[in-house]
Amino acid sequence: MSSESTTTPAQQIAAGYATTGATLDLGSVVIDGAVDPAAQVRIPLAMMNRHGLVAGATGTGKTKTLQVIAEQLSVAGVPVMMADVKGDLSGLSRPGESSDRTLQRAKDTGDGGWVGAPFPVEFLSLGTGGIGVPVRATISAFGPILLSKVLGLNATQESTLGLIFHWADQQGLPLLDLKDLRSVITYLTSDEGKETLKTIGGVSAQTAGVILRALVNLEAEGGDTFFGEPEIDPADLLRVDAQGRGVITLLELGDQAARPVMFSTFLMWVLADLFTYLPEVGDVDKPKLVFFFDEAHLLFTDASKAFLQQVEQTVKLIRSKGVGVFFCTQLPTDVPNNVLSQLGARIQHALRAFTPDDQKALSKTVRTYPKTQFYDLETDLTSLGIGEAIVTVLSERGAPTPVAWTRLRPPHSLMDTIGPDAIKAAAQSSPLFAKYGQTVDRESAYEMLATKLAPPPQEPVDLPPLLPTGIDLPPMPKPQKAEPGVLDQVMNSPAFKSAMRSAGTVIGREITRSIFGTGRRRR
Repeated sequence: MSSESTTTPAQQIAAGYATTGATLDLGSVVIDGAVDPAAQVRIPLAMMNRHGLVAGATGTGKTKTLQVIAEQLSVAGVPVMMADVKGDLSGLSRPGESSDRTLQRAKDTGDGGWVGAPFPVEFLSLGTGGIGVPVRATISAFGPILLSKVLGLNATQESTLGLIFHWADQQGLPLLDLKDLRSVITYLTSDEGKETLKTIGGVSAQTAGVILRALVNLEAEGGDTFFGEPEIDPADLLRVDAQGRGVITLLELGDQAARPVMFSTFLMWVLADLFTYLPEVGDVDKPKLVFFFDEAHLLFTDASKAFLQQVEQTVKLIRSKGVGVFFCTQLPTDVPNNVLSQLGARIQHALRAFTPDDQKALSKTVRTYPKTQFYDLETDLTSLGIGEAIVTVLSERGAPTPVAWTRLRPPHSLMDTIGPDAIKAAAQSSPLFAKYGQTVDRESAYEMLATKLAPPPQEPVDLPPLLPTGIDLPPMPKPQKAEPGVLDQVMNSPAFKSAMRSAGTVIGREITRSIFGTGRRRR
């Protein structure tokens, strides 16, 4: 870009967003309340796997920003996974409606050819109680760390749960749903299993009992509809449609509203599962998937140290798998510093500063931005209009772009919900519904332990026939003991029995646990 074209402050800022590759166009630079449609603010598509943050108070336009980003990713052939807690993003499946306000916003932001357009959307629900395609995870795959977060366990209880998972893996007891884990803990705390419990290092009956009660409470709140099979296949989140557009997967809360932490923790499990599933690709021209965490504060509130370390590690490493992660929340301070430092794109909508805590959060937010000669961020962050944000991203060479007060583009899809009936109809017509619509309950730990603890069947007793009295019978000769054959000798040998026990255990416990303690039983 020539020096003559960078004469105004808006154009000087926009020069920092110039790029040679594919981009996502966010909007135009605002200086002193005036917008310059030619001063474009963009994110290089190749930088979308460097993660990001979309933050701002309620009603400031965060959802529409997510909509704009998701639309452009889809057009670029990049699949998107988004949490849709309130159902506000369902309009992505319908074309937007033209209005004077929308057309003026499009003109102001350099999108003069605006026309309404729908995008390919899949509607999923967490568990079987929602209106979308039901998605589940098995207890084994979910892992002890994430389950501890859902159950609200402390560090000691989390460690105990990890040992119980390890014991079940070793014994070849598949933990598929809540009743499987309940039956394992019930067995270990029963008279039959208390000796076994002593062999699991550091597990007390009292702590196991606390975990058992937490599981019962989770089940009462509908958690049993989420854990089970068929488990979501990560490949179904990485699809494109017949036109080459990335499929946008929207996950709604379903019946888990009583425990919203389940929602955010499930998203973390999907991310960890993708990490295990995807190969290393390094830096790519466009990401394999972009993942949006809505209500991200739920993920970090009251999280254990182990949990936070695993989130940090997952976010750090999954970039090399071609996955971008965007956290969406009200305050940047909702995200721990170690995670925040890894987020290359920052889209900050208006903040409120009504209380001393709000003011403190505002000051911390300002310090995370590069220095700028054009804005007073402490003032401007509270003055942004709806659909405006303070933006900085990573340029093509990986350096932070100049801070830009940005008026964001309007979405091309419908800026409204389409209603539960339409969502349900779309979900039931999806090919995924045939795959995930019916719950499968195969033999697992619950049935195995029930069989083990069942009393043995009573053998029928054959009574000898009555003999007339007074008759002396000769003694019966003792039967000759047959010599065991070669096969009998081998099968009864201690070495053979030991080998078979080992083989049975290995076959039953083919569970690979990786990041976050998550794992899948090998097919």
